[in-house]
Parts: sequence; structure tokens; C-alpha cells
Amino acid sequence: MLTDDYATRINNGMVSTLLKLIFNIELWKNDDRAFNSREMEEKFKELKKLIEDGSINDAENTLLEDLEPENTEYLKLALMFYYTLNDKDGEFLDSHDFSKSEISDGLRYVAGIYGYESMAEAMLGDSDM
Repeated sequence: MLTDDYATRINNGMVSTLLKLIFNIELWKNDDRAFNSREMEEKFKELKKLIEDGSINDAENTLLEDLEPENTEYLKLALMFYYTLNDKDGEFLDSHDFSKSEISDGLRYVAGIYGYESMAEAMLGDSDM
């Protein structure tokens, strides 16, 4: 439980920092205006629905398949996805075959695709530890 709380804080810190630095978005203040297009808003709603339905692995697979490294809106989508997922408690995640460490791994992976791997390593630690 304590480990989950720590992981939650670290993951949220990573997402919040990247959203603020790259997109000037402060979560819970202007995340309702986070996306520049209706298409991204709809993708985010679809991913959130999959999470709520317990299809977390399907949601993550969909997200990762759709990533476009040249389009930072997909980075924003991924960060918002992992933030939403990270907000779920450990029991929910466990019952749907997911964990807080998988959220950290996903954040590391996505950060690397968009050139922020050193920031992810600094904030989340080295994944090989």
C-alpha cells in the first residue's frame, strides 16, 4: 500500500511536470481544454472508457499503436492516459491485471519516444534498478 502511494506520487509528478513544461497545462485547472482537436478529445474518452470497463491492457495497446512521434498531441494524450490510470487504486489495477510499475514503465517508454527519456529517468529512476 505504501509502495503504491509512493508510485502514485512519483508518476503524477512526472505527468504534471511534463504537461506543464511542454504544454502549459496544469492538471485539474485546465485539463478540460487539454486537447487541440475534437479527434484527440474523442480518443481520450475512448481510452478512459476502456479503463473504466477494466480493459486496461487493451487501452494501453491502442494508445501505443496510435502514437505518432512527430505529433506531440499524442504525447499529451499518453500523459493524460497514464495520469487517469494512475488515479486508480491498486485494488482496481490488480483486479484488471495492471500495476503502478507498469504505469511507470509506460511513462518511460512514451517519454523516450518523444525525446524526454532523460527527464523520465531523472523523475522515475532507472527502470533497470
